[in-house]
Formats: sequence, C-alpha cells, structure tokens
Amino acid sequence: MTDRPTSSAPTFEQDSFTVADKAKPLEDAIGRQVRVYRTQLGMTISNLAHQSGLSAGMLSKIENGQTSPSLNTLQLLAAALNVPVTALFRKFEQEREASFVRAGQGLVIDRRGTRAGHQYHLLGHSVGDRATLVEPYLIVISEPSEVFSLFQHEGVEFIYILKGEMVYRHGSRLYPMSEGDSLYFDADTPHGPEELGKLPIRFLSFIVEPQSDS
Repeated sequence: MTDRPTSSAPTFEQDSFTVADKAKPLEDAIGRQVRVYRTQLGMTISNLAHQSGLSAGMLSKIENGQTSPSLNTLQLLAAALNVPVTALFRKFEQEREASFVRAGQGLVIDRRGTRAGHQYHLLGHSVGDRATLVEPYLIVISEPSEVFSLFQHEGVEFIYILKGEMVYRHGSRLYPMSEGDSLYFDADTPHGPEELGKLPIRFLSFIVEPQSDS
C-alpha cells in the first residue's frame, strides 16, 4: 500500500531491555549459571568435575568468572548438567531496542500519491542490526475519493483493518475488507485502495523490505 517515506528518519524514544544486571561480563554470567544448575542438582564441584571430566580448579575458576571457557568446555559442562549449551548464557546481558510512540504522536509522512484526507503516521523504525527494513504505519482515510494511486515497492506488506470498510486492490484481484480483515502480499505488485466504503477508515500497514548493503 505505501511507498517509502521521503522525509528524514523520525526520532523515537529508545528503550533498552536487559536480561541480567547491568555490566555483567560473559564470563561472570556463565559462571553464575553453572553454579545455579550445579546446586539445583545437589552436586559439589568435585561431583561436577568427575561428571564433566574437567578439573575442580578449572570449575572453580569458571564459576567465579575468572576464566573464559572454550566451546568444548561449555559442551562438557552442559552435558554433565543435562542442560542445552545455550542455557549457560541466559544471564548474559543482552540489550534490545524498542521504538515507543504515544497515541497521536506518530510522524506524519507525505507520500507520493497521497491525497487530501489520507494520513500516514509512521509508528516506528527498524532497530538494531537487521537484514531487513520494517516500517509500521497507521493509515487514516477520512475523506471520500474516486481515484487512487497504486503503490509498488520491494518486499512484502501486511495490512490490518481497524475501522471502516474498503475494497483493496492487489494486482488484478480485489479484496472487500472491513474491521478485523487482513491481507499479506508481495508489495512488488501494484496495490492500494480501489474503492472506499464506510468512512473513516483506519488500518495498520507493515512494510518489510530488504535492507540495502550501502
């Protein structure tokens, strides 16, 4: 439905979520997990050393975050503790970004082909290092129109009707849509509203495009 915005990228509030206390290094996180699983099994360091084939001294250093265990060592520990290797990393700090937009504060985008009474509110932007570009929009159509521009761009798109009714075109096919209906499609095919029904129309549009290497 939508084409790429022509305005500069908006500034959104960025929240960082962590899975552990701040500034905990990887070695300390692994050591804590090893100790947790060992004590849950009622094992001493000597017991775990016997089960894993590692020395008690090495295990003590690992649990205290004083050494960086190799992948082979982690595999031996995981097998002895009967947990997947990934379980030993659960307390490692991992930051995840999020875009938060309060109601009515999405950046209004002017798009090629946008008509009066049509508003595109950008609700966020891709966060982190991603191979794809994701753009979520809230689109509001409040005035009637008999002619519409079709959009065409790389990637895929998902639209979900929140309110109102319309007929949506994708290539040669027409889809009558109302509240609760959704459509997921190849965005390289010309698409867009074909006929407006019950106004106002409010719908969400999620555009997913390949991220350029530049």
